[in-house]
Amino acid sequence: MKYSILRAAAVSPSLIVADCDYNAGQIISCIKDAYADGARLLVFPELCITGYTCGDLFAQDTLLSAALKALLRIADETRNLGIISVVGLPLAVDGVRYNVAAFVNKGEVLAVTPKLYIPNYGEFYERRWFSPPVRGIPDMVRLSDSMCEVPFGLNLLLQDKDDSHFKLAAEICEDAWTPFSPSVRHALNGATVIANLSASNELVGKADYRRQLVSSLSAKSLCAYVYSDAGHGESSTDMVFSGHNIIAMNGSIRAESPLFDGCGRILFADLDLERIYQDRLRTTSFASCREDFADDSYRTVFFDIDENIFGDMADCPIGFQSASKSSHAADRVLVPPVEPHPFVPEKDAERAERSRSVVEMQAEGLAKRLSHIHAKGAVIGLSGGLDSTLALLVTCRAFDKCGLDRKGILAVTMPCFGTSSRTRGNAYMLAESSGCSIKEVDIRESVLCHFKDIGQDESVHDVTYENAQARERTQVLMDIANQTGSIVIGTGDLSELALGWCTYNGDQMSMYGVNASIPKSLVRYLVSYFSDEADKQGNSKLATVLRDILATPVSPELLPPSDGEIAQKTEEIVGPYELHDFFLYYVLRWGFPPAKIYFLACMAFSGKKAQDSEQIYSDEIILRWLKSFYRRFFAQQFKRSCMPDGAKVGTVSLSPRGDWRMPSDASASLWLKELEALETK
Repeated sequence: MKYSILRAAAVSPSLIVADCDYNAGQIISCIKDAYADGARLLVFPELCITGYTCGDLFAQDTLLSAALKALLRIADETRNLGIISVVGLPLAVDGVRYNVAAFVNKGEVLAVTPKLYIPNYGEFYERRWFSPPVRGIPDMVRLSDSMCEVPFGLNLLLQDKDDSHFKLAAEICEDAWTPFSPSVRHALNGATVIANLSASNELVGKADYRRQLVSSLSAKSLCAYVYSDAGHGESSTDMVFSGHNIIAMNGSIRAESPLFDGCGRILFADLDLERIYQDRLRTTSFASCREDFADDSYRTVFFDIDENIFGDMADCPIGFQSASKSSHAADRVLVPPVEPHPFVPEKDAERAERSRSVVEMQAEGLAKRLSHIHAKGAVIGLSGGLDSTLALLVTCRAFDKCGLDRKGILAVTMPCFGTSSRTRGNAYMLAESSGCSIKEVDIRESVLCHFKDIGQDESVHDVTYENAQARERTQVLMDIANQTGSIVIGTGDLSELALGWCTYNGDQMSMYGVNASIPKSLVRYLVSYFSDEADKQGNSKLATVLRDILATPVSPELLPPSDGEIAQKTEEIVGPYELHDFFLYYVLRWGFPPAKIYFLACMAFSGKKAQDSEQIYSDEIILRWLKSFYRRFFAQQFKRSCMPDGAKVGTVSLSPRGDWRMPSDASASLWLKELEALETK
């Protein structure tokens, strides 16, 4: 597997109850199809070789012998396929009958795991036919005279010999419904992927419970969970089965099949197992539990799988057709696709709820600070751009929470050399339509006087020319706050902090930064959320100005306008924020190496147009801006080391107090060398 990305699959094959030959044929066909479509793990339902609903036929040696013979046939007829399959069957060992999961790989049955908790209630009377594994069960079993003994038991891990991130274990149906399921013990002893072979009958409302159960099991055990459910072919004498297959990872459902969707449709999901590894590293409580439940008796069985269809992507351009042997294989894309905007939900309803939640957290954090310091008011530098707009709107919400008059919010517009009439006008309209106070302080003369004091040529538009304006604005805000007994609200966002796109001791500084953990790609949607809310409340003036602010190019406006238009566009200088936010997410949240982030970015963006632009993100463009991201991220740490307070609202933040501690003189050479190697290829 490249970058520890595993294509996992679950299927409910067509079957006939007690017809092991037919069922084996269907299972073999599913394995071949799944392999051709890039899957390297395929999980089948409980007792799929015989059917779950055989009843007292499980007491017939004829059925047991046929099931074992079918298992060996499955192994033999898939011996040329580098995939590991997990199939269910009844198995008699030393005079005891077990419900088991068998691991099949390249012609061999590698290991067998029995079901631990055998139900005996309601529709399920498994204790009539099967026994739980008790102390003294054999560690090894011989399945046929021609085979060597294979490991048997609950203490088994199956590990990919080429990638230690892929460690597989199994539990069977009822095991997952118990207070302390075997999967928890498996995960604490190293398993990253849990296969559940299930035969869960369908009842009204049960699908929701099943979905919650699988999601929570993967969340608390920090693992991938592949759940395969019995389907249409089972007997309907007393129950029906829906084939409800689910693949989850770290609490998120990655793929799910519709109920009663027919037999043999394979459910796929690509699982980034390195995410599991990284989450376990950072979650120290998981390690603590591991100490309590570590089991030295666990045995590891190694298996060998082929590269999936993404195997050579690190060494080739991304935009090429699949080489899958399956005629219906799609282009080489991950399933589900890599989201280009990890901070922003794709669906409208989820995005609206996320926006509401984020705004409430921002406002709650500021409200607490206002009440704690008994602030009489708040001062905000209002430029007419997105960040200061969001800061003002959040401050209004915080004032409402505190029962304070919004007139106590003083929006200060400070025009200088680069201020356009559009942004200045929007600042006035925004403050007025929000019920805030507004004050204009023209800083041109102050800045020119400062230039004279330090000997700066005003015709030289260098970094001093730009930063002098930013620092003058901050000085004005701080002094007005002192005059009025107020607090200065910072407007800078997470993306700017990551890139260092802020002036040290200028807009980098405030008394509380409400946008400190809001990435630029999310800022736009939060402002859009406020626009929608204004429409609902009948404040058409506010909604109109917010829409115009959303349509305004992102700019610090520190250079004089060109023909009346904004001359300085941020993304033309530092690169597209949607790319940088993508990089930031995978660097901070997952700790992935540069080559893997490049791979994922190419999967997410390659061939797609940039936001608000006709530009296409080629692989070369992505690599160029990724290198720029690393250079800026390392070089600008000193600005983050002394950033103001501001509430964390998402999983990614750069606060030097609780989230990101990095020396300001750390070198980026290791990361850049990895990217340079990619560039050479």
